[in-house]
Amino acid sequence: MARPPSVTIYGIKACDTMKKARTWLDDHGIAYAFHDYKTAGIERARLETWAAQVGWELLLNRSGTTFRKLPEADKADLDETKAIALMLGQPSMIRRPVLDVGGGVIVGFTPHAYAASFG
Repeated sequence: MARPPSVTIYGIKACDTMKKARTWLDDHGIAYAFHDYKTAGIERARLETWAAQVGWELLLNRSGTTFRKLPEADKADLDETKAIALMLGQPSMIRRPVLDVGGGVIVGFTPHAYAASFG
């Protein structure tokens, strides 16, 4: 019998989108670990791996207040190195949730994408 893939959801506990994603996982009986990167932090290597898989542009939450409040100089000339440094310094700038399903990554939450991953 095959072992089910390990599932970890990364995000911030109080985020509404995180709550929707966690509720979806719970309602579908999918066991997962939760990593709150606001309290537990996030490793550079993990961000770099995600960026390689989905692109740093998808990971960086430019619409959130944390990013919008940055000085213009910090927002200018963004590239992967600068974006990862910003996300490491302020994990609230990482789009959420990030769902790691056996090494595959889904950024954001849509029921359709989750269903496709577990179908």
